[in-house]
Amino acid sequence: MALFDLHHPWLLVFGVLGNVISILVFLAPVPAFRRICKEKSTMGYQSVPYVVALFSSMLWMYYAFIKKNAILLVSINSFGCIVETIYITIFILYASKESRRQTVRLLVLLIGGLYTLIFLITLFPLNGVLRVQVVGWICVTVAVGVFAAPLSIVFQVVRTKSVEFMPFTLSFFLTLSAIMWFGYGLLLKDLCIALPNVLGFFLGMIQMLLYGIYRNAKPSIDLEKKVCELVINSEQIHPLDSKDINSNDEQGINTPGVVPVSVANNNDNEERLGEQLAQVNLQPLQTPVLVVCAA
Repeated sequence: MALFDLHHPWLLVFGVLGNVISILVFLAPVPAFRRICKEKSTMGYQSVPYVVALFSSMLWMYYAFIKKNAILLVSINSFGCIVETIYITIFILYASKESRRQTVRLLVLLIGGLYTLIFLITLFPLNGVLRVQVVGWICVTVAVGVFAAPLSIVFQVVRTKSVEFMPFTLSFFLTLSAIMWFGYGLLLKDLCIALPNVLGFFLGMIQMLLYGIYRNAKPSIDLEKKVCELVINSEQIHPLDSKDINSNDEQGINTPGVVPVSVANNNDNEERLGEQLAQVNLQPLQTPVLVVCAA
């Protein structure tokens, strides 16, 4: 097989290293899913990244099969399909009814609908080189979208001056993975494999650069401080003496629907406090879940 030809030693090196690094990146969400299993709840996590990852891995595996000389591309995306299927199964098992329905609908749309459509359209009407090219550029389009998705986190880092949800290790391994698969595609003379990883490399470099800039910066929005201020303010509100209300009643002052100021203020503060706490609790869920494009 050409892949293991001694005339292509660097192709094997880049492919094997790409597999090893991508496996580590695929396993990045494991701690989150261990927590989901422990808590028996998805805790607000979304299934979209995992379904998209499964869709992407299936597309790249299909491309590698029809290309016929990219065994290492088949191996990593086979691993990705298995891991993402496990993630999705765990998610469905512990998700709420609404989240479960949304996940099933997304699976039917992407896997049962779009993937099946791409497979049928490219398998029967097309053949040979044309089929490989069409599937390859479809994979490139999906990969560019996948790599562009973390840009929202980049904007969040710049806005909040906090790198809490952009771990350096993950950015570093994403960059290494992009380098390995770019080299693999280049040596294989496959633009569809090499091109998306140029974007992946630059995105990884931007993330590491931002980490270096903001790692010691004080966040511009300190939710914890705001929550503490709300608690303190709520404690400083003095309750309205019920005797005052009773005296108004005795004097014939009509006070229908009057809510004690303290109760109204406390309710207001409780609502605001709940919103702030909800933001604090939901922040980790905005962490970009890695969608590996091993190509």
